[in-house]
Amino acid sequence: MSCFRTRLAYRICKVLFQISPSLHVLSRFLTPPLYLVSGRKDLVIRAQNFGVKSEPELIDMMESGKELPELNRNLYPYVEPYSTGILKVSDIHTIYWEQSGNPTGHPVVFLHGGPGGGTTPSNRRFFDPDFYRIILFDQRGAGKSTPHACLDQNTTWDLIDDIEKLRQHLEIPEWQVFGGSWGSTLALAYSQAHPDKVTGLVLRGIFLLRKKEIDWFYEGGAAAIYPDAWESFRDLIPENERSCFVDAYSKRLNSDDKETQAFARIENHYFLNKGFFPSDSFLLDNIDNIRHINATIVQGRYDVCCPMMSAWDLHKAWPEADFKVVADAGHSANEPGIAAELVATNEKLKNLIKNGH
Repeated sequence: MSCFRTRLAYRICKVLFQISPSLHVLSRFLTPPLYLVSGRKDLVIRAQNFGVKSEPELIDMMESGKELPELNRNLYPYVEPYSTGILKVSDIHTIYWEQSGNPTGHPVVFLHGGPGGGTTPSNRRFFDPDFYRIILFDQRGAGKSTPHACLDQNTTWDLIDDIEKLRQHLEIPEWQVFGGSWGSTLALAYSQAHPDKVTGLVLRGIFLLRKKEIDWFYEGGAAAIYPDAWESFRDLIPENERSCFVDAYSKRLNSDDKETQAFARIENHYFLNKGFFPSDSFLLDNIDNIRHINATIVQGRYDVCCPMMSAWDLHKAWPEADFKVVADAGHSANEPGIAAELVATNEKLKNLIKNGH
């Protein structure tokens, strides 16, 4: 968005403040679609590929006509790892890891989704390879980690320990943490357990692994949007077992069926055990542990896998974190609006680090 449009948006909001300090307005007469939300003492400007919470110094820049720093919003080119390895993390598990980008750069660890999804080369593209030391790894049972699809010794707390073992193995004092979907769950849990090891957090497609989120996905909430897919999912289960689809599919995913996908098996294992968290609201209850960390939440407005209610609840519990809602976007990190926002967020953190913040 140009500096002119930013100043124009500010002036529009200033007029709206004069009309009513609590006025909530949705404006679509600027391109790209721009959301102007006013309330109390702060101003929030939202656009499909632009989101910034205006602090006093930013407002001063707008009024004075100073140019705002332009952030890159394009995915970086593919890069190849400069080192890879296998780390033994338990009696039975090993995890695959890789490093790319700048060997002496600022370390960032990418936490993949699923659980059980594994990493791909495209995951490296969210980060400036000249600045970041990019670390990817496959969680227990996923991707190139072994044994494949193994559920033994495979819990959230095991994964948190693995992240720490990898950090120590790579001799990294602290690092930025980036995670989407289940990766956002794991990023929150890891950061809350080891807040002193985290320099920044980028979270996408928020999943807090609460009962209402699992019910939405498994028990029929998503059926309102995809009734055709839901019926196929439902009809595989006999009527007398449909009181709990998580349990019903758990029995089948642990069978000897060779067509069973590791992704689905590990995911169901975690969902059946409620993420191995001691309470339904565990991640929200422990926000105070990470309230001081520079964090950004990126959420697609029309995310069907991880509905926006979870991101909104996290935002309310953690208003200090930047909150960016991408209009006309769903769940995937590869959607243009979401990818642009993720790259821009990493660029923002890069600039803060360069400036000594």
